[in-house]
Amino acid sequence: MILGICGSPRKQATEYVLQEALSMMEEKGFETEFFTVRGKNIGPCRHCDYCMRKKECILKDDMYEVYPLIQEAEGLIMATPIYNGGLSANLKAVMDRCRALGAVDFNFLQYKVGMGIAIGGDRAGGQELAMQQILTYYILNGAIPVSGGAFGANLGANFWSQDTLEGVKSDEEGFRSLRKTLKRFSRFLEKY
Repeated sequence: MILGICGSPRKQATEYVLQEALSMMEEKGFETEFFTVRGKNIGPCRHCDYCMRKKECILKDDMYEVYPLIQEAEGLIMATPIYNGGLSANLKAVMDRCRALGAVDFNFLQYKVGMGIAIGGDRAGGQELAMQQILTYYILNGAIPVSGGAFGANLGANFWSQDTLEGVKSDEEGFRSLRKTLKRFSRFLEKY
């Protein structure tokens, strides 16, 4: 199963692009699940070490909806809007709170395949920095980070929304980077 995690608190461009990506994966024969932070209560990690002692997170919030999905997934697609030149605090909270999964099983992401999607209001508004954070998260947790490769998708799928849903829908370059990244992503998944 491919899990798409939408790190946007709004139903706008990021959710639209992630849903498109999941539809493309379904067309390739993959089962998908969608999780959004929108409308969810997900607090930041307190780094209190409760999870290290008790093998569960002390915060009993909506992260408990996504924990089993992450454990079950073969591949992850994390999508984020660009906030202040980087990824959203909402997606960062999801990443940080997975420390509880690591406390239960240190290898909770090992050999899973991961890719990222970043959508910014400006063409060069921080997409690459956000993508580096997503790919670093995968590397640190033993997942296989996948990009679309050279010539347009170096770190993954990057979009320019021009701060509108219509802007992202018309971003041909963004969709080209998405198709390239999904192509590599699906090849890696098929090998495992």
